[in-house]
Amino acid sequence: MDPTPGPGEGEDGPPSAPDARTQLLDAASAIMRGGDIDDVSLSELSRRSGLNSALVKYYFGNKAGLLRALIDREWSVRVQAMEVLLARDYDPETKLRIHMAQVVENFFRTPYTHRLLLRLIRESAPAEAQRLAGSYLKPMFAAYETLVAQGVAAGVFRPVDPQLFYFTVIGAADRFFTAQLVLRYCSDTDVLDEALRDRYRAHLDEFVVAGILVPRG
Repeated sequence: MDPTPGPGEGEDGPPSAPDARTQLLDAASAIMRGGDIDDVSLSELSRRSGLNSALVKYYFGNKAGLLRALIDREWSVRVQAMEVLLARDYDPETKLRIHMAQVVENFFRTPYTHRLLLRLIRESAPAEAQRLAGSYLKPMFAAYETLVAQGVAAGVFRPVDPQLFYFTVIGAADRFFTAQLVLRYCSDTDVLDEALRDRYRAHLDEFVVAGILVPRG
């Protein structure tokens, strides 16, 4: 059965797929970012997007399908950016510092994505869980292995475990950018704005990069 026409729909059926599909994904992203959550309600999604919630079924099958599509959109960009960075003719330390800035920016814009990816892997059927892990986590693990190996070969990185290093970087950023409640009750702000983002980027860069560099002198 076709979904009931909603706002923005005409007599010929639902609006063009790219526009409505993107609106739903953007609205879901905004809801999760604003609420510091990794889920959405269909009623809130409809209100935020201005579209009939039945379009979720039309475009994604169900809400889980929408969340998977959102993960695919966000993580495919991250994996591609990492591949491009590794191929650049930069020294390993510069690559790592650029990547650290990218990590902070990604969590600032969409702080829910790592939690949501792990949740979907945990809750999905084995085949879908394998697809998600194989498409996004394994390439990142492999990229860290490459980056660490490049740094060790150049004599600038200590030989650390690449997967543990990945969880050190990602885990630190993940915890910080889901800390609005902590900030609210333990400091004078609960706003993760650009200024705080920049302070945290410098802090993370100083500690993490310093931790893997071979001591000079």
